[in-house]
Order: sequence, then C-alpha cells, then structure tokens
Amino acid sequence: MSETTGRTLPLLPMLGHTKGKRSAVTCALKCDNACSGDVCNTSANGYFRDIASTAMSRRAALGLGAAGALAIVLGGAVNGGDVAVADSGNGLSDAAKKGFEKSKLKFTAIKPVDAAVDAFTVPEGFDWKPIIRWGDPLFADSPAFDLNAQTAAAQARQFGYNNDYTDILPIPGSKDRRAVLFSNHEYTNENIMLPEGFDPAEARAIGRAGHGLAVVELERKNKNKPWSYVQGAPLNRRFLTDTVYELTGPAAGTNLVKTIEDPAGRWIKGTLGNCAGGTTPWGTILSGEENFNGYFAAPGTSDGDKRYGITAKATTRKWELDEPRFDTRNAGYANETNRFGWIVEVDPFDPTSTPKKHSAMGRFKHEGANVIVAPSGHVVAYMGDDERFDYLYKFVSKGKYQAGDSKEARKNNMSLLSEGDLYVARFTGDSPADIDGTGKLPADGAFDGTGEWLPLVVNGTSAVPGMTVPEVLVYTRLAADKVGPTKMDRCEDVEPNPRTGKVYVACTNNSDRGKPGKESATEVNPRNLNRDGHVVEITEGPGQTGTKFNWNLLLVAGDPAKNTSTYFSGFPADKVSPISCPDNVAFDSVGNLWISTDGAPGTIGYADGLFKVTLEGPERGKVEQFLAVPRDAETCGPIIHDEERTVFVAVQHPGEDGSFAAQNSFFPDYVPAGTTPPAGAARAPRPSVVQVFRK
Repeated sequence: MSETTGRTLPLLPMLGHTKGKRSAVTCALKCDNACSGDVCNTSANGYFRDIASTAMSRRAALGLGAAGALAIVLGGAVNGGDVAVADSGNGLSDAAKKGFEKSKLKFTAIKPVDAAVDAFTVPEGFDWKPIIRWGDPLFADSPAFDLNAQTAAAQARQFGYNNDYTDILPIPGSKDRRAVLFSNHEYTNENIMLPEGFDPAEARAIGRAGHGLAVVELERKNKNKPWSYVQGAPLNRRFLTDTVYELTGPAAGTNLVKTIEDPAGRWIKGTLGNCAGGTTPWGTILSGEENFNGYFAAPGTSDGDKRYGITAKATTRKWELDEPRFDTRNAGYANETNRFGWIVEVDPFDPTSTPKKHSAMGRFKHEGANVIVAPSGHVVAYMGDDERFDYLYKFVSKGKYQAGDSKEARKNNMSLLSEGDLYVARFTGDSPADIDGTGKLPADGAFDGTGEWLPLVVNGTSAVPGMTVPEVLVYTRLAADKVGPTKMDRCEDVEPNPRTGKVYVACTNNSDRGKPGKESATEVNPRNLNRDGHVVEITEGPGQTGTKFNWNLLLVAGDPAKNTSTYFSGFPADKVSPISCPDNVAFDSVGNLWISTDGAPGTIGYADGLFKVTLEGPERGKVEQFLAVPRDAETCGPIIHDEERTVFVAVQHPGEDGSFAAQNSFFPDYVPAGTTPPAGAARAPRPSVVQVFRK
C-alpha cells in the first residue's frame, strides 16, 4: 500500500505464466493474472458424453427475413449488414441463400509477420491511417496531447487508453459523410504511458481517467475517402469512473447491490474492464464488463468472491487508496464488486442519456454481447464468459422488437434487455470415444454434435434450485455450476452471422485443459493443453429462441507447418494462413467470417492480426490473413465495410512489454529517433483505432 514507489506500478508476480497468451504485463494489468492463479470453476459438472443415437440433421435455422420490415434503426449497425432474423426452422431464407456472392473487398493474403516487427502490415494495394489515438483531444476545451505533461484532468477530456470494441454508425441524413464512432477503453499500462517523476496519486488518477468509454463524431468527404474525427462535435462524449449508470432488471434495488453510496441499489459509478461488445438493431452499443475483479481488494473468502476470482491480495493499481469503494472490506461497500460484471448499453446518439447496466443478462466476465431478432420478434443475445472452463450464455427478451425509428418504437426497444430469460449451454459430441486430447479428427470426419440451452431464469422465475432470481443474476457463475453446462476453453466473442443466423464462438485457448485434476478434452474442446484455440459454429433450430441446437467446429487453430492438430473444416491445412488465439469476430456484407487474434506471438511466434475465413462452398475453412498489428499489440474491434473496400481495427497495447525509457513500439506516429515530435504526436506507443483502405 506504500506510495513511495514512484511512477512504476508494482506488478504482481506471474507465477506459472500461461504459455500461449500475452505478456506478464498484460496478464497483470488486464486480467489480474487469471491464468496463473487457481481455476475459478471448481464445480463437479463436466462434459456429457452421451452418444446421440440419431444426430440432428445439420440445418440452418436462420435467415434475413423481410429486410424492409426489420431495417436497423439509424441506418444499420451490424457492420453495415442487414438485421439477421430467424426463419421458421425450414432452412435459410432466400435472401440468405443468395447472400454468398463475391465480396468487393479483394486482397492477396499477407505472409505471417514476425512478432518482433514494429509495423502495421496491410495487403498490397492498401494503405492505413489512424482515425483516433490515445490522448487525442475530444472537446473544444481539451488540451492537445503532450506525452511529457499529462494530467488526469487532461486525460478525462481526451481519447482513452487501450481501445477494444469499436463500431461506426452513420448519422442519419448525412449521406454517409458523418458518423459516430464508439470505443471502450479496457485498461491502462502506466509503465509505458508516464515518464518518471509523477506523483503516485496523480498517476493513479490518470489511469482511472484512461478507462471507460468514448463516443466520437467522424467526417469524410465521400465514401471513397478515409474518416477523420471531429474535435468538439456535439455527440462527443467520455464515460469515466465517476459516470453514473442505471442498473436495470431484477437485481436492481435488491440488497445484493446496495452500498453506502447507493442505498437504492440502482445507480452505479463507472464501468471497468470493458472488452468486446455489440451493436443492437435499434442503434445502441453493448459493451461487456470483463476483468473487473482485479480492481478490488476484498475478503476473498465467500463462494461468490472465489468463483469470480476476487481475492484479499493487494491490487496492482491501488485505487483503494483514493476511493474506499475499491476495498470492499470498508464498511458499507461489501456489495461493490456485485455492481460490475454486467452488459452495458449506451445510446451514442444522445449525449444526455444515462447508460445502463442490464442485470437480466447475468453477471460474469462478459467478453461482449451480440443481438439478433427471432421470427417471433424477441431479441436474442449471445454472450461468452472469458475464463478457463467457463460457459456460453444466451438471453431471450420478454418484450418484442419494434421496427422503425418512432419514439414509441425506440422507447420499447431500449427496454428489451431489462427483462427476459437466461440460459447456459451444454454441448454433446457424437464421437466421444474418438476424443483423446491430441486434436485428432474423429472417424466420422468432423467435430460435431448437438446441444441444449439449460434454463437459469425463465418467465421471471428461477430455474436453479435454492437460488432466487436476483441471486441467479448476481452470482450467475454459481447458478450455472448447478445445472451442468459444458466447460469451455474461454469463450470470447460470440456473434450471429447476419446473413445466415449461424452463431460463431471464438474459444481463444486453455492451456490448463487436461492438466492433473482438471477436465480433459471434450469434442467441443478437443485438445488438451489448448494453446491455439478454436471456433465453434452453432445452428439453432427450430428458431433462435428455442433450447436445442446443432454444432460443429469450424476450425481448430494453430500453425499447420508446426502443429498437426489443426483443422479447417476439411480445407487443405497447407493452404491457409497460420492463425492462433481467435478473439473477436465480425462479418462482411456477404457473410464471410473475420477473426482478430490475441496471443499469437506467444504461441506461433507471429504478430497478431485480422483474418478472413470463408464459410460456404468448396473453400469453407480457408483462412487468409488481411493485416498484422505492431509489436506486442493485440487486434480488437474489427469492422468490415467490404462494400467500401475498408476495414477498421482497434490496435490495443502496442509495445506493452517496454518501459517509458525504452519503448518497444512507436506505433502509430513512428517519430524518428532524435527528432522533435510534431504537435499532438509522440515517440511512444499509442493504442489507436485504424482504418485500412484501397490506395
């Protein structure tokens, strides 16, 4: 707790640092060394190896439906595509069947880039440019970024650090020349942000101001020109650790979330550890609170604390020195950790709106949430819990979506995530005897099977014995443990394809699988010591709101030149780009899957990047690398505007393993050594949102 350490953060030791993820710095600052500690899920439930006597026929349960009847509010939000709407269970709609024409975004895959290269690499014929960087001023009164003269007050008026989920939504009536960009800011790394000599309290305050969310207006001359952000625009907004969020749903107002600062249990200050997200059909943004546990000192003795990785050890950031709520041992703050771990909803078009945290969607380490509209009109959201051996979830709204942009429709849609049913997934493989942990393909030629959505809350009633609805929603992990779902290899981003409705689950890795005392391989997680990850493809049926599904593995990741356990849906492994640690996913307008990675440097030795994966036809499973990010960086928040031949990514934590005096990266300004940086630039790494476009 001493403040005599100066600027340098006392990073916690990486005991047993997990091979195949990121550096010790990221593991300490981003997830509180989750992979070096004990597994949070010690429940006895395991994989159900029942062999289905008759496998469900593989069928697609979703389609586009009537595009005119379900047009996205405010011009279209799901990566520029249409709203995906489930059909009646008789296969793909005509629109979906016709959707797999060739994309306008044509490129020659780049070769893998060595992880030590400090460059942003794009295909031949393309160029790149940052839209906005850490520290760029957002408001008319914001100071210009000055690396050597930072203050907490300045950071609160500038773009935050470590941007993750990103989306760009057109402003109605602007003829595609104006838009809003949303980005969340997951965590900070003061060791490379700040020079020596900072007062420790000010350094902590700068770190807090670098967290949160941002909404920024963009402009461009026409569709063929790159975007620029607009300083001082009326929609620009920062969400900070003291911004007030409304807690909605059944847990709001209960004794599980009340604190001395919020005796009503409905108003929460700030959001922490935001990772991936999603954009709703009504034009709002969803952001997932993920690794919130490391911000709090706590008793660490309750079942809830243990299941969520909350401990009594000193925090890395020491915010508890500044605000008593970050030490839940302080009187009146016992429930503070229960106020984080939710899905956040933000209206980027109303700078006066109060953001919401939705308790009906459950509390866990949310990677994000992505929404689709069912044929009944109910909204369905898919969510992954990003921790070793944790679960995949689905939320089904009680209310129904209303098309259009009327005040009545918007009011209705803004409440859809506040009440509904919550489920957790159980996967059953159809070749259990063939799974030996090596990743060997089963004799039937595919990793596949059936699945079931197990109820946690249905029709406002708890389906978990001994737990009330608020208890299920606040302690969702404990509730899920009781019903027997499948332990997964870190479900990260989970998204339905807007062209087909099939759902894709990025399982990034799990190097603990198969270790002594821990669950070994299962057909949906087929490798022990899984360092490279895999992607699950789910076909709901009949209907998105149902409780049955089929599944298969689209790919089992790795470098085929070094790893014989890779699999690409039958596509020749020697003809794909090597890929490891799938993290975020997105889709282009014709239904191809795009995957961004986080962890490839530690597994296959290459820089993380963005990859296109063909999903249909003879080239199903073909992986082509589109870009690579600079040294130590992770690729986040992909947006694919293929009709404009443009791609966007968030470049997070470049140069993370360096120090302020010896930086590992100089992205994106690349100021030459020995020269004075231009105004607003810096010879240091700056997390940024980048656009890639045709020259």
